[in-house]
Amino acid sequence: MAEKSLKLVYVGDLFVKKPIQVAVTGAAGAISYSLLFRIASGQLLGEEQPISLRLIEVPAAMKSLAGVVMELIDCSFPCISNVNVYDNPEDGFRDVEIAFLIGARPRGKGMERSDLLKANAAIFSIQGAALNQYASRTVKVLVVGNPANTNALIAARNAPDIDPRLFTSMSRLDHNRAMGMLAEKLSRPVSDIEGVCVWGNHSLTQFPDISMAKVAGDHALDLVNPDWYKEIFIPQVAKRGGAIIDARGASSAASAAHAALEHMRDWIFGSKKKITSMGVPSDGSYGIPTGLIFSFPVVCSGGDYSIVKNFQVDLFSRDMLNITCGELTSERDAIAELLPERTFENLRKVVHPKN
Repeated sequence: MAEKSLKLVYVGDLFVKKPIQVAVTGAAGAISYSLLFRIASGQLLGEEQPISLRLIEVPAAMKSLAGVVMELIDCSFPCISNVNVYDNPEDGFRDVEIAFLIGARPRGKGMERSDLLKANAAIFSIQGAALNQYASRTVKVLVVGNPANTNALIAARNAPDIDPRLFTSMSRLDHNRAMGMLAEKLSRPVSDIEGVCVWGNHSLTQFPDISMAKVAGDHALDLVNPDWYKEIFIPQVAKRGGAIIDARGASSAASAAHAALEHMRDWIFGSKKKITSMGVPSDGSYGIPTGLIFSFPVVCSGGDYSIVKNFQVDLFSRDMLNITCGELTSERDAIAELLPERTFENLRKVVHPKN
């Protein structure tokens, strides 16, 4: 397959009118429903950049997806060049340059976490292999579907011809939650806060860290009670998703879509020297095993990201990092049989023996 790059080239104030191929899996779901209209309106790449939407769903959800497409058409978004729907990732990922992997198997009643990991491992193995065979070699991939970190690892390991740094998982929602809760606690606008980050897994073991954060120039830890930080703030951020489900009877959708949009937009255009949080392959920084998809403090620029290296890790922080790293390591080990690199055809035979 010929290589294609994500080229956002300016001519004066306008982008070159080359449609960018954007794929979204789980496209009929609640998060995608909030995300798609924002992408289509130009909030991701700008109102002047044409976009070709490639929407992917399981066959049973195609009727619902047809309704979403009708609404996209009815909005008459100027930057949408076309909308295509697919019931398989092989067709959906052809030449794709930006991929939001949102669809995932939810945890069912009586399902153990290990069962959930293996069910999603099968899904993301197929998607990783399809990206490897059909997508642009410079595709930017964001995994939103949970367990996001490990799903991103599975997809990356099954795409041996794509740079693993191009597979990321979403911790921006946790980052935004931490920013919002700290701002609420201090009765300050979020714009006053910088330097917050979230480490580790998108799970209850995550570590929302304000040790390097500043609020209008003041150290955040000087403005809050240490007990509040450790005993209330950290668990509240980690449990926010469950609290939302209890309150509204459904999981986060609009806030998750907003976080996904911000994650990808910062990755493409830069975070303006501001620290954000992304699940990225570890380079060994802070003692995290190389290759593990782990949320770090990062800065984005030039279409790339870099892990911030100057965070001070005290004994408390080290304990928190060890806990969340241990959970991610155990998740990786639980699906080890699906991590070795395989050819696309062989993988199809293993996961879908009837095909």
